[in-house]
Amino acid sequence: MNTINNFFNKKIKFSEIKKIFNKKGFIIIRKKPSLYSKNLQMNVLLRTTLSCLIVIGIFFTLPIITEYSKERALFSQDFENNSKDNFTKTLEDQNSELDTGINETYVFDDVLNFEDLPMDTVRLSASTIEQLFKDTDYNLDDVRKKKLVKPISLSLLPAEIKKIENISKRKELFIQIILPLVIKENTSIKIERKKLFSILNKSKNSGKEKKWLENKFKQYGVINKDLSTLKVRMDEIPVSMAIAQAAKETGWGTSRFAQEGNALFGQWTWLGDGIKPAGADNNSTHKVMKFKVLQASVKAYHRNLNTHSSYREFRSARAELRDRRKPLDSMILTEYLDKYAETGKEYVKILQKIIRQNNLSDFDDAKLLPSSIELQSLI
Repeated sequence: MNTINNFFNKKIKFSEIKKIFNKKGFIIIRKKPSLYSKNLQMNVLLRTTLSCLIVIGIFFTLPIITEYSKERALFSQDFENNSKDNFTKTLEDQNSELDTGINETYVFDDVLNFEDLPMDTVRLSASTIEQLFKDTDYNLDDVRKKKLVKPISLSLLPAEIKKIENISKRKELFIQIILPLVIKENTSIKIERKKLFSILNKSKNSGKEKKWLENKFKQYGVINKDLSTLKVRMDEIPVSMAIAQAAKETGWGTSRFAQEGNALFGQWTWLGDGIKPAGADNNSTHKVMKFKVLQASVKAYHRNLNTHSSYREFRSARAELRDRRKPLDSMILTEYLDKYAETGKEYVKILQKIIRQNNLSDFDDAKLLPSSIELQSLI
């Protein structure tokens, strides 16, 4: 028994095993690994390596594919904010600090810079403007049907507009002049809003994008870099509402403020250059803001409604319409402009009457045609 145990416990060489079996008449040959076996081992190694590379590749590319899919989804939804749920909760929060406070330091800087740009400020006569509109086939009937507006940007109102006795003709000329200016500003805001949503839906932003955001916080007077507030403030003004206010504030382009200062919306200022109202109290220090060109007045009007604390309810109502994917209805939104004038709710009724009587809502979904060399040569 001990012999057997010693046999199994002892390490035996192959040569010794071979001698033992040779004595018994057996022939033992050590078999070398075949080429097939070597190939099989190599194939297993290659397959294992390849599998590992595929797994690593999937984990590496998955975040890239996910990010790309998110961006494609953003474009396919007309740049609607994908984080809308959080925004909705903010709107519904009664105690929310959304859209409160304003840093007025830089709010009108781009308006002032716009004023400094070299522009043609030649005042065309009413007859010349009418002929220009005729030559370019620009008329309001076509706009109502096709929803396309000629990109004719006039710097000044014609002095003769107040001499046009036919009220309908005067209104039509005024609308034709103001309409492209309002749509142009809305288009600019729409492009910026589109860029804002694109930036917010990225996991990482470039230095250029961050700098752009910083600039927009300043332009819209947003404190604490609150993105929800920026989303509420950076938005369009209904075209019909803007035209109605311009018509009311200027008497369809005939007021002194409009003629002397291109002031279409009667905005007040306590600083800088302005026009003193004729009926103002002697102790009153406010003036009506004046501008070098009409487009600057439109830009200042948009910025005023989009930042001033008096119009916070207007912006909230507009945000709710956006949240419900509803059009910006001027008949709804004008209800929140009672603080724009001292007459309050009466002012709102007048605006709504102007919108209805002149079918201004027809222009709310109109778009501005791209400019062309041929058109510029006519102006």
